Formats: sequence, C-alpha cells, structure tokens
Amino acid sequence: MDFNYILDALPDLLRGLKVTLTVSGLAILLSCIVGAVGAALRTSGFKPAEYLVTGYVEFIRGTPYLVQIFFIFYGLPSLGLRLSVFWSGVAALTLWASAFQIENFRGGLAAVSHGVRDASASLGLKRWHHALLVVFPLAARAALPSSMNTIVATVKNSAYLQAIGLVELTFVAVDRIAYDFRAIEMFFSICVIYLLCVFALSGLGHALEHRLNRPFAGR
Repeated sequence: MDFNYILDALPDLLRGLKVTLTVSGLAILLSCIVGAVGAALRTSGFKPAEYLVTGYVEFIRGTPYLVQIFFIFYGLPSLGLRLSVFWSGVAALTLWASAFQIENFRGGLAAVSHGVRDASASLGLKRWHHALLVVFPLAARAALPSSMNTIVATVKNSAYLQAIGLVELTFVAVDRIAYDFRAIEMFFSICVIYLLCVFALSGLGHALEHRLNRPFAGR
C-alpha cells in the first residue's frame, strides 16, 4: 500500500467525487419530487393513474439498473432523443430512485391514520390544506428512514455510470488503474470516500429523524 501514491491521486479523485455528488444530488432532488407526486397518484383512487404508476414502479424494480442506463444512453438516440453522458446519468439515476421513492412515500401515506382527516375536518381545514399541512408532513416523517436508504443507494449506484463514460469517482479510479496498475490503492481510496459520503448522509438522516420525532417524544 503506497500512501504517497494515494496522495498524488487525491486531486483526480476529488474531481471525480465532485461529478458523483453533482449527479447524485440532482437525481436525489428530482426523485423526491417524482416520488411524492407518484405516491399521491398511486393513492389517489384514479385507476388509470394508479395503473400507470404501478407499471412504472414494477418495470424499474424488475429490470437491471445497468440495462436501464444502457437503454437511456444507447437506446434513446435511435428514437431521436440524444442526451449527453452527464444528463444520461442524471436521468438513469432519477428514474431508478424515483421508483423506490414512490414506494417509500406511499408507505408514509399509508402510515397516516384515517382519524387525522376527521380531526382536520373538525378544524375546518379544506382538502388541500389537509393534504399539504397535515398529511404530507406526517407521511414525510414516516417515510424518512426508507427514503434515506434510497438516497444512500443513489449515491452508491452512481458508480455504475462509469460504464457509459461519465468521469465520476469510480471512472477516475479505474482509469488510473489502467495506467498505473495500482488497484489496491485506488479501490481502497474510493471505498473510504464512498464510506465517508454514506456516513455523512446517514448522520444527516438520523439528525433529521431526531428533529422530526422531537414533538412526539414521550408519546
């Protein structure tokens, strides 16, 4: 193990990490939005929307993630839609994470008691007030642990994007291995970097969960 080599490679790895965090951050943001909308549609009672969202979730969860990446990057151009490597990566990560976030938020909505609607009605809240101010915050709190798992998995799954040439963290490591044959040093380095990212996200999730649970302490 040559730690001097790792220090020399660190600037390249950090540039790759910047791309990883950018792609993952965009995918996390977009997937949370799609997840919330999709969960609302899936529990709306409007059958066409429910079937459409259910079909999307089952398709994404039932097919290999790498195949989805290749379809977006190599398949869509034949249909007239050509995306750059970066936006292909964002699209692939977003589509994958959204399917899981839909299920996470759907579980959160299911955890909200039906008695909450009666309580809202007794306070004179309109339907959209009830959904926005009562149901959504309670559902988000219930869905937080599973949503954080999906967020962490999104960051880790960004490593697959090196298969289409996105110069993210794993791509940089594999590229240096091809030239310098320092596999132990490179894979050790990216493992540590990924672990630090996961620990940071997990700590943020636990802190947020503790903050949201504070009003319910002792109940």
